[in-house]
Amino acid sequence: MAGLKSLASSLRKKLHLGGKQCHSTGPSTSNGSIEPKVEPKASIPPAEPTPASEDAPKLPEVVPAAEMVVSASPQLLSTSLEGKVAVVTGSSRSIGAAIAKALGSQGAKVVVNYVNDSSAAQSVVDEIKTFDTTKSKGCDAIAVQADASKLEGGQKLLAEATKTWGQVDILVLNAGIMGSKPLAEVDEDFFDSHFEINVKVPVFLAKAAVPLMSTPGGRIIFFSTSLTGLTPVLPNALTYVASKGAVEQVARVLAKDLGSRGLTVNTVSPGPVDTPLFRAGKPEEVIKKIAAQNPNNRVGLPEDIAPMVAFVASPAAQWINGQNLRVNGGAVL
Repeated sequence: MAGLKSLASSLRKKLHLGGKQCHSTGPSTSNGSIEPKVEPKASIPPAEPTPASEDAPKLPEVVPAAEMVVSASPQLLSTSLEGKVAVVTGSSRSIGAAIAKALGSQGAKVVVNYVNDSSAAQSVVDEIKTFDTTKSKGCDAIAVQADASKLEGGQKLLAEATKTWGQVDILVLNAGIMGSKPLAEVDEDFFDSHFEINVKVPVFLAKAAVPLMSTPGGRIIFFSTSLTGLTPVLPNALTYVASKGAVEQVARVLAKDLGSRGLTVNTVSPGPVDTPLFRAGKPEEVIKKIAAQNPNNRVGLPEDIAPMVAFVASPAAQWINGQNLRVNGGAVL
């Protein structure tokens, strides 16, 4: 029995070392500690929370990270483009037309650009208008004739957008050229035309669009090609690949320069896509060989590319900036 009393006394001292306690059941001693009442064969009850003082600081309620994002900024998860105005260069057919339709389907108002084929552009406009069956999404479109390979043409598109809707929120720089010549046949005009149309005009059109864009939330989307990352390199594509490589670097720099204003600048780089431009000068056998290099055993379609552009243009992509987004179905890894 003496041994048990000695053990109990030792445990009491250890439990109340420094005057700290988890639970009190007895009267206070002179030094401020609590002398517990020990009942024979009774277990020590679990600790009870100490009532908080009114003056004590209150800790914020812990909220799961996912709930914090949703409750703080619901628009972060939105892919809607309602209330946005988009200008898409070269958008009467092929990839550009698919992009214009994708943006319109999400509620954007779209400037559909054409050079010669007004009926094709009007067809895109008409389809975009059918998306707003409830007249509540606000999607709309106009067709504008302009040569987007020249700066004056691009500026006309911006002017028509602001004249019609008062703003520009999204600029998709889709227009470009693709030439193929061995070095021995590349002259200055051929070289300069690629850098003029694929690099210079898009850069200065982006410059003209920035003051018109809502901040934050403006989107500039350049177009390059997955061929810049192709190994082995594509033969006879010096001017095309070099100019598109320049575009990728332009987008990276502008993403840094304009990011503080709440604008994002990205590049979308399709792989081989079944368009008239892609098929030009290629025998069917060559196209089949190119298709066989893709895990899906086909080349891309314009509708494969457009959803990426619509997403990058949306509020949900606000944290995607300065990136080169390769959309090629695995053809180029």
